[in-house]
Amino acid sequence: MSDNQTKGANLLPAKGETTVLDALPHPIVLIAPDDEVKAANTAAEVFFGASGAVLRRHKLSYFVPFGSPVLTLIEQVRERGAPVNEYKVDISSPRIGSEKMVDIYASPVAEHPGHVTLMLQERTMAEKIDRQLTSRGAARTVTSLAAMLAHEIKNPLSGIRGAAQLLEQSADDDDRGLTRLIMEEADRIVKLVDRMEVFSDERPVDREPVNIHVILDHVKRLAQSGFARNISIVEEYDPSLPPVYANRDQLIQVFLNLVKNATEAIGDDAEGEIVLSTAFRPGIRLSVPGGAERVSLPLEFCVRDNGPGVPEDLLSYLFDPFVTTKINGTGLGLALVAKIIGDHGGVIECDSQPRKTTFRILMPAFVNASGYDEEASDEDKTGGETSDSDRND
Repeated sequence: MSDNQTKGANLLPAKGETTVLDALPHPIVLIAPDDEVKAANTAAEVFFGASGAVLRRHKLSYFVPFGSPVLTLIEQVRERGAPVNEYKVDISSPRIGSEKMVDIYASPVAEHPGHVTLMLQERTMAEKIDRQLTSRGAARTVTSLAAMLAHEIKNPLSGIRGAAQLLEQSADDDDRGLTRLIMEEADRIVKLVDRMEVFSDERPVDREPVNIHVILDHVKRLAQSGFARNISIVEEYDPSLPPVYANRDQLIQVFLNLVKNATEAIGDDAEGEIVLSTAFRPGIRLSVPGGAERVSLPLEFCVRDNGPGVPEDLLSYLFDPFVTTKINGTGLGLALVAKIIGDHGGVIECDSQPRKTTFRILMPAFVNASGYDEEASDEDKTGGETSDSDRND
């Protein structure tokens, strides 16, 4: 082994130090004099979407965009021999994803000249969560509005359901499925109206373990039977996801609203496409209202469309009531979506750019009576992601 290899090996953290670094929530990487990644903690593996073994096979420039400020920052640390901090640095790239805005804390390793330790603090997640928490209270206006209109909504629904029952008697087999769909949806809406008080902060949500793919399939069928019949809806599912602990009807309401918004954004575009995706993303833990402990949100559900995108000046207020881009819209749909997801202990965020708008929902997994452990699942899933990274590399 050469001297340089020996020095590199000595820089790798010992087992106890690895445990400490892995416990930290922020990505930490050790950069060698040739800009190769020498070590990385678990948060860094999640951030870069690659295992430690894959990270160590590449230079940092492989993961960050060409000419990234982070590379210049590393050189400044080496030249000055002192720590350098930089705030709100955009290191977005196709390899690690968009919307990667971070604060960077870079420090030299005194015992090993040329080596630099980087700690990254992601800003986008904290800022989006902060915006959502401030908008949750405003969504309470939806409850008052629904209570006022409950009687007016239920009466016509009763007539619609009765008409569907009459049509079912004379319909053929193909149309009978549509009449049943009308009745099921009418019953679901009546149930939602009856239970609108559940959206208040004082009452808990009636939840159970739910298969998210059953929910998404139902929403897709509803959409393609009606408002999205001319839109291509693509599924990108992780079939191994554990159940989500949620209210089935409320999740249908959430995704039906998001898919409908995506359809309206696409408009008459012949190449319009909506992508429904699910994934397991370990490593995200948040302190949510109503509890002192940090909650793991490993389940990620996305609705992505290739419409024109959300205007930048509205993006920060998208989940506030009465904020809308539609000419005849009320601006209540996304406020209700944010309220439902917040009541489930989850987070919703929106990333938007032309031809790619993504609504991303992060939610906790179901923990059953036998002690299903999210941390154990994190390890299993991380292992799976490591294998994928190794194969893709």
